[in-house]
Amino acid sequence: MGTPVPDSKTPALIAFALVVGGLLIAAMQGLTHGSIGGGIVAALGAAPACFGMWKGIQQETQGTLAISVGAVLVSLGVGAVLIILRLVHWVA
Repeated sequence: MGTPVPDSKTPALIAFALVVGGLLIAAMQGLTHGSIGGGIVAALGAAPACFGMWKGIQQETQGTLAISVGAVLVSLGVGAVLIILRLVHWVA
């Protein structure tokens, strides 16, 4: 068992910043049209969020773990939606 220390939400905040960055990239190309690049940037937020999940488990803090799980889901969800919207725009 790890020694409980003050939790760090920094990895989750980085993940949310990448999601916002992906949305900004998509907004420049037309948000309803999606964006491959924006989707990739948003989905890359899952990496620091997974580190935050691991850190939350090691520190035995529910807050860090919960926020990091949410960040993973948001990152992958927004990334997938942006990429799918772009692919649908190309096909249609």
